[in-house]
Amino acid sequence: MRHSNAVRPRTSLLVASTLLLLLTGTQRAAAEGSAPALVRDPPQCQLVRLPDIGWTDVTATTAVFSALLTRLGYRPTITVLSVPVAFASLRHKDLDVFLGNWMPVQERDRRPYIEDGSIEVGRANLTGAKYTLAVPAYAYDAGLRTFADIERFATPLHGSIYGIEAGNDGNHLVLSMINRNLFGLGSFKLVESSEQGMLAEVERAVRAHRPIVFLAWDPHPMNMRFDIRYLDGGDSVFGPHYGEATVYTNTRAGFTRECPNLGRLLKNLSFTTRQESRVMDDILNRHQPPEVAAASFLKANPDTVATWLQGVATFDGRPALAAMLGTDKLIARVSLERWLADHKIPVGDTVAQFIEWVKAHGSLIFNGVSAVIRGGVEGLTALLRIIPSPLLVLGAAGLAYFLRRSWALAGFVIAALLFIMNQGYWEPTLETLSLVIAAAVVSTLIGVPLGVACAHRPRLYATLRPVLDLMQTLPTFVYLIPTLVLFGLGVVPGLISTVIFALPAPIRLTQLGISSVPKSLIEAGDAFGATPAQRLWKVELPSAAPTILAGITQCIMLSLSMVVIAALVGAGGLGVPVVRALNSVQVGMGFEAGFVIVLLAIVLDRITRPADRDGGA
Repeated sequence: MRHSNAVRPRTSLLVASTLLLLLTGTQRAAAEGSAPALVRDPPQCQLVRLPDIGWTDVTATTAVFSALLTRLGYRPTITVLSVPVAFASLRHKDLDVFLGNWMPVQERDRRPYIEDGSIEVGRANLTGAKYTLAVPAYAYDAGLRTFADIERFATPLHGSIYGIEAGNDGNHLVLSMINRNLFGLGSFKLVESSEQGMLAEVERAVRAHRPIVFLAWDPHPMNMRFDIRYLDGGDSVFGPHYGEATVYTNTRAGFTRECPNLGRLLKNLSFTTRQESRVMDDILNRHQPPEVAAASFLKANPDTVATWLQGVATFDGRPALAAMLGTDKLIARVSLERWLADHKIPVGDTVAQFIEWVKAHGSLIFNGVSAVIRGGVEGLTALLRIIPSPLLVLGAAGLAYFLRRSWALAGFVIAALLFIMNQGYWEPTLETLSLVIAAAVVSTLIGVPLGVACAHRPRLYATLRPVLDLMQTLPTFVYLIPTLVLFGLGVVPGLISTVIFALPAPIRLTQLGISSVPKSLIEAGDAFGATPAQRLWKVELPSAAPTILAGITQCIMLSLSMVVIAALVGAGGLGVPVVRALNSVQVGMGFEAGFVIVLLAIVLDRITRPADRDGGA
């Protein structure tokens, strides 16, 4: 910030000088008949639709371009999408401009749209980028230097490679490498989550000084934040020179002809790796919103902006550079929104600092809790895998008949589980079932006693009621973020988030069941001299049992509904193919995985729901 303030007078002088030279040069060239005439775009070009694929570098460039468009009088909109969905949206004319076409890693995604002519490739807006697998420097020094070395470190790596969002092309390359057993990695698994989820796991690994293999690229602040080394030997997978990449600007077919002024701007638009890394650093490490980081970039790089705006007009037809300078002054003078944003109350920063403090001082506790939860869930999954699948199917059918006394239900359970095997989702189903069982058990052990206490102490329930409302209404990703930072990727943040979401059901319905016990039964128990404990176990709980069981059943269903959320933080299970299908626009895979989840939900619901609601089924 000190540097920025120091150069502000010089920056203003530079902007004015650049503006004067540009205008003078434009006038001289116009007089000579060689300057391109300014072109005003038609009204339908004012709305410019942009995708943000969730990669911070693309978020940064898209935010800068959006801020530039806003100052020129256009109305940009940004939609967060995966790479395949972004290309599909360009084809269907739902989007206009995509600034994040990394090549060659997105060749498989882009090729069909090039062949059918539905998208057009513009200039390269970034050169010299790279994208491949990397490790911390200490792991590199220990001998993990090439793709071929990964197998030798399988045990300390826990057989895992960390990627970003499911459906991403980099993840696809890793999955292809695993499926083909390249470099002996057939036994490895890819942990898919998100860019920030992966980096949180890298930070945990660096803090513990343990090896980790993950997707890395440049430009990105991770190259400054961590001491990392890119692995050699991956040319056949990611391409030569550490997956050297060029990032292109793509547009929907015909966009630059319909909007020639924007086409000229896109032809001028390019970044350097250092520029992108600086904006990304503001977003990731200084916790600035992308639009704020973009505004700072435009102010700090007047020469670059002047180059972009050569021959470009505002939406209303004025010379862009002069109008933009005036717009910035006007915004700085009269914008209440900008003034408030510049004096932002540091709510997010305070929470982030608190989480960092907790992480620094409670690592032993969090690591212990993480080890217990991970060991329990993975142990349950291993147990289910050990049981032969035919025996497990028959056992589930037998349990259904024992609880419901229905041959029809037992037959349905067998048919449903055999169908799941037939579709190839047996292993993910076992992982999901383990997570659901663990979450339901934890929620029941906490929720039922707490519900009983709330029924006996109305003030306690009145205090907890807004907390329970918050647990079920607060977006899951809000409390998923701190659990991800504190516990790392895997089943632990997935289980904790699931418990938070499902816990209110057993609390509320247990409280309702105990509070609804007829007073005559309680008075009869008291008349026979029952102690409070005897009254609870012999009068209240038996009377409230159907309602409590309904709460447990609802808890199981709520836990299952979180399967996709768990997949986003690397917990595995049936949510992984759903997320992968969503991000790669694979309708068939999405329907298969969704139908399997529905079948599993029906089986669990029919087995666990109270008999009086079952109707004999």
